[in-house]
Parts: sequence; structure tokens; C-alpha cells
Amino acid sequence: MNPYVLMILLSSLGLGTALTFASSHWLLAWMGLEINTLAIVPLMAQHHHPRAVEATTKYFLTQATAAAMIMFASTTNAWITGEWDMNNMSDPIATTMIIAALALKIGLAPMHFWMPEVLQGLDLLTGLILSTWQKLAPFTLIVQVAQAVDPLLLTALGISSALIGGWGGLNQTQLRKILAYSSIAHMGWMIIVLQYAPQLTLLALGTYIFMTAAAFLALKVSSATKVNALAMVWSKTPILVSTTALVLLSLGGLPPLTGFMPKWLILQELTKQNLPITATIMALAALLSLYFYLRLCYAMTLTISPSTTASTTPWRMKTTQAPLPLALSTTVALGLLPMTPAVLMLVT
Repeated sequence: MNPYVLMILLSSLGLGTALTFASSHWLLAWMGLEINTLAIVPLMAQHHHPRAVEATTKYFLTQATAAAMIMFASTTNAWITGEWDMNNMSDPIATTMIIAALALKIGLAPMHFWMPEVLQGLDLLTGLILSTWQKLAPFTLIVQVAQAVDPLLLTALGISSALIGGWGGLNQTQLRKILAYSSIAHMGWMIIVLQYAPQLTLLALGTYIFMTAAAFLALKVSSATKVNALAMVWSKTPILVSTTALVLLSLGGLPPLTGFMPKWLILQELTKQNLPITATIMALAALLSLYFYLRLCYAMTLTISPSTTASTTPWRMKTTQAPLPLALSTTVALGLLPMTPAVLMLVT
């Protein structure tokens, strides 16, 4: 892609997200979301592969449906209350529709069906943008309207996302689909605690972004898209394989890695709110996700490719990817747990 076109598209991504961040009017927030969607569509279809075009079409139709629902719900709320301010969502029907539309935008279960299919058709860097940056603007709107939403709805969305995200990734062989279900499960953890401690939601979102970035960038270096391909990565970059396995365990939430921090604090908060059953279900759902992360770690570190070839295969070729983003995201994804009190002070 032409670098000038790429710069314009990435700038538009930033503009759309910033516009949604800064707006308190539903029309402006909707415009920011639309700029965001229209900016990423050319990035998704840039390889002109039929699978990429199919994924782009599915994504565009899904986001257009969600945007239409947001517009309809905000117009309904303005019609009933006389205000477009998103902090004045007093109509329960409009509020429920807004949450459903935003859940569709970020891929919360049960509106998650587009996410694995779309991510499977993209290259890893565009998939990284879709899994991280594209969730920021809708999540900001969810945080702003969460206090007006029925708590039961948020709890149902959180539990179903954590369970489906864990269950759906169990029988996958494609790494991008596994990361999509991982994203769905992490979104569930963020939503479940939103009504009680929004700062923990932001903490979970921040740690998720760093861990997912490290996973995507590591897979990009190794050019791996299937679980079987991970067995051949060890002979190319053994140090990268070691850190990537730790990043995957961090995504699963094992101590003493960074991923344990948000899960630990969220379970603690749910227990404080006298919700032991909800906390137990979420902890069990985390075990489902942990299983497929352990599968990936096993494929990377404990298996060796059965074939040895004399020729230079693609996974032996040197990468042109800049090492700094991967190094920074991996460091944050692995070593932030001792900084938990400082991070809590920062977000509160």
C-alpha cells in the first residue's frame, strides 16, 4: 500500500477514536465510530485475497448494523427525553439497544459470531488493530452509559462472553480464531466488573492490549497461522518462543505474570460485592481459556517438527519487523504483576 494512503488511513483511525473519546453527544460519537470503520476497511482488504474481501464485507455489514442500531436508539432517547447527551440515558429501551449495538461492535457474546470469521481472513497486523484499537471507542461509550443499564444485562453479557470465549477456542486449529475467542473471553471479564469498579475494567483493557499485541507481533515474526506451524518455530528463534509461551500463559491469567493481575482484582471485587457464584463461574471460565493457551505452549515448546529439509523454508527467513514494539509489549505482558499497587493507584 502507498505510504501516503496508509498514513491517511491510520490518521483517520486515530481521529475517529479521538472524536468518540471527546464527545458527549450521540451524533458526534456515532460519527467517530463511522470514521473508525471506514478507515479500517481498506486496510482489511488491501491484499485483494478473496478471504480478505469476504472478511472485510462481513465486518462492514456488522459494523453498519451496529451503527444503525446506535443511531436509532440515540434518536429514540432524544425523542423521549429531549436530549442527545449520552450521560442522560433515562429510557431503558434505548439504553438496552445502545448496549446491544456496542456489544455487537466489540464482539461480546452472544453477538460474537462475526469476530472469529473476520479475524481469520486478515493478516496479523490488521488483526492486531482490530483486536485492540478498534475496541477502544465502543468501550468508552459502554463505560459512559453503564450506570444506566440493568446490572443483570451486563452480568449476562460478561458470563456468556467468558464461557463462549473459552469454549469456542477449544477445538480451533487456526491461531487467529483462537486469538479471536481469547478476545471475546477477555471482553467478558471487562464487562462483568464494569458496574462495580470501572477502573478495573480500564485496567483489564490496558493489560489485554499489551498481552494481545505481544502475541500477535510474535506470531507475525514467526509467520505462524496454524497450531501445527508452531512446532517449527523453535529452530528459528528459541528465545522468542520462550517469551511467546510466557505471553500466552499471561493471557491465560497465570501468576506471576501480568495477566493474573486483572483476573485477581476482578474476582476480588466480585467477592466484595457478595457475588460468589458469579466469581466462581468466571474463575471456571478462565480454566477453559487456559486449556487452549496451554495447547499452544505445548505445540511451541514441547514438540519438534517431524520433517527436516535442506532447503530454506519460509519460517527460516529473517523478518523485517521492527523489534522494539514486540520487546516493549512482551516486557509489559510478563512483568507488571509486582507493580499492581502502583497500577491501581494510577487507574483510581
